[in-house]
Amino acid sequence: MTNFERVKKYYNEFEEKNRLNIDNSGKLEFEMSMRILKKYLPQKATILDLGGASGTYTIPLAQMGYTMFLADLSPKLIEEAKEIIEEKNLKNVETCDVINAIDLRKYEDNKFDVVILFGPLYHLLEIEEREKCIQEVNRVLKKDGIVFASFIPYLAGSIAIIDRYFRHPDQVNIKNLENVFSMGMFHNTSEQGFQEGYYAKAEEIERLFLDKGFEKIDLLSIRGVGYEKEDNIYNVKDKDMFENIISIIEKTARKKEIIETCGHAMYIGKKKN
Repeated sequence: MTNFERVKKYYNEFEEKNRLNIDNSGKLEFEMSMRILKKYLPQKATILDLGGASGTYTIPLAQMGYTMFLADLSPKLIEEAKEIIEEKNLKNVETCDVINAIDLRKYEDNKFDVVILFGPLYHLLEIEEREKCIQEVNRVLKKDGIVFASFIPYLAGSIAIIDRYFRHPDQVNIKNLENVFSMGMFHNTSEQGFQEGYYAKAEEIERLFLDKGFEKIDLLSIRGVGYEKEDNIYNVKDKDMFENIISIIEKTARKKEIIETCGHAMYIGKKKN
C-alpha cells in the first residue's frame, strides 16, 4: 500500500508551489500542459483539480473563467493555495479541500465537466489504489466528462532512479532499484526526496482508463523532444526558430518511444455513456 503519510511529508518539505517556475524544465512542462488543456477544454466547465497542489493550474484556469474546485492530499499546499486565491480575489474557486484521490466521497455523482489529475498517479503504488482513483474520477464526472491525467512513464521513471542514485545514493539501493525495473515501484530508502513513486507503461494507463469507463481522446508526452533541453530552448533568440521547436515537440509527442522516455506524459479521455 502507498504510505500516504510519507507522501504528505515530502510535499510539506518540497517547494511544490514554485516547482514549475523555478527552472526551465518546469516552465516548459507548465506551458505545454496549458497548451494541451486549452486545446481540449470546453469553453465553459466546472473543473475538479485533483492533486492540484497549491493551485498551479487552478489559478490560471480560474482567471480564464472556469469554475474550479481544488483538492490535494497536502494540508500545507491547500493552505498555500487559499492564500494565493484570496490575494488574487478569485471568486470562481469554489472550494479548496484536503482530499485523498482514492476517496472522493465529498463530491456527488456527475458533478464535474472535467477532472484534472496531475499528480496522484505518480504515487499510487498498488493497482487497487489506481483503479479506485479512476473509478472515483469516473463517478464524479458528468456524461461525456473529460479527464486529463498525467503520469510518469515506466522507462523515464526508471532511468531517473538510476540518475537519483548518482545524486542521492542514500535514496536508492540494489533492492529498490530492482523493484523499479521489475514492477515500476519506487520505495525511497530515505526520508528525503521523492517518496512512493509509480511508473506505468503507456498501454497500462490506456487499459486502466478503458476498464474504468473511459475512451481515449489523446495520449502524448508533455515535454517530448524538449525534455532535458529546456535551458537551450528558452535561450533561443530567434522567435521563428523557437516556435518551430515548440511545433516539433507537439508534432512528435505521440510517438511511443518519446512518450516512454521523455519525462511526464498525459492521457486525455472521455467518460463513456
